[in-house]
Amino acid sequence: MEKIPFMDLGAQIRSIEPELRKAMDEVLNSRAFIQGPGVDRLNKEFLKVHGGSYGAGCANGTSAITVALRAMGIGPGDEVLVPNHTFFGTVEPIVEVGAIPVLCEIDEEFKQFDLKDAARKITKKTKAIIPVHLYGLSEPMDQILAFAKEHSLKVIEDCAQAVLAKWNGKPVGTFGDIATFSFFPGKNLGAFGDAGFILTENAKTFEWVKKYINHGRTDKYLHEFFGGNFRMDGLQGAVLAAKLPHLKLWTERRRELAKAYDERLKAKGFTVLKPRAGSEPVYHLYVVEVSNRDEVGKAFDAAGIGYGVHYPVPLNMQPAFASYGYKKGQFPVSEKFATRILSMPFYPEMTLQQMDFAVNEFLKVARP
Repeated sequence: MEKIPFMDLGAQIRSIEPELRKAMDEVLNSRAFIQGPGVDRLNKEFLKVHGGSYGAGCANGTSAITVALRAMGIGPGDEVLVPNHTFFGTVEPIVEVGAIPVLCEIDEEFKQFDLKDAARKITKKTKAIIPVHLYGLSEPMDQILAFAKEHSLKVIEDCAQAVLAKWNGKPVGTFGDIATFSFFPGKNLGAFGDAGFILTENAKTFEWVKKYINHGRTDKYLHEFFGGNFRMDGLQGAVLAAKLPHLKLWTERRRELAKAYDERLKAKGFTVLKPRAGSEPVYHLYVVEVSNRDEVGKAFDAAGIGYGVHYPVPLNMQPAFASYGYKKGQFPVSEKFATRILSMPFYPEMTLQQMDFAVNEFLKVARP
């Protein structure tokens, strides 16, 4: 069989290339390179497709979290609870606004926010919590909201990998005070570069966000307050708007592939990600645990099968966190998980034959 990539962005582009070229041509002809009609269209259509009341495209997913934190009034000295197992971009904005990231363990069963551990880390300085809908599996937002209410915390949902995911029938990103999305090219809804989105159910917050991402503007040369340049490029908005009508179909295909993977791997005793009851996952990645990851990686390399590891170094073991007093051994669940995770090849255009080949090669060498 031909080589199987970890993900195949080219296959997606080829499937809707005329629509993408038309969208890009419109930007070239209008020369609306910063924000403009393409971004306006995305803002409107994203709310229809994903759900939510108010939303604005921005520069990228990391910047979206920065803006969200500032919108919630989080600043110097404030503490923000965040899971230890997530991408580094979740925590960078906390430091950027002068706040302090407080790492929390993940639970053993679902590998999501361990609220019992979070409760032990609450102080008078704790002002917010960032649940991360990692891998496209929704966090239990009723539990998160109850916890936040008990401790008077702002809730910022990191939905970078969870476009179209739901919790108890309601779209992620519509539970907390504000939410952020990433449209990095490899995401389920990916741009042709960096792009992100900010979602909120609060009209006042939305008006502030719109101004803040565009220099605090109320007019071209009138600035109500000091904001920043977090705008989305017109080209990215146009490309994303062209992709949006296909997102539900792509998502259903991801679910079909995940189910097929589950059936093969769970039958052989492997541990895979477990969605909670009430979760409607979108499977940004398909993750399986193995005890001999390096050996599996070498076998995949030899067979021409792409794979990934998300994320091999927990936040507490990142050099950047040493100054906060974090070190190896403090988070046994997430540290062990990080040594076992492997992301299988996974993308909507992948065939069942390709999946079977990847699984067969995996089972030749992998150990639970």
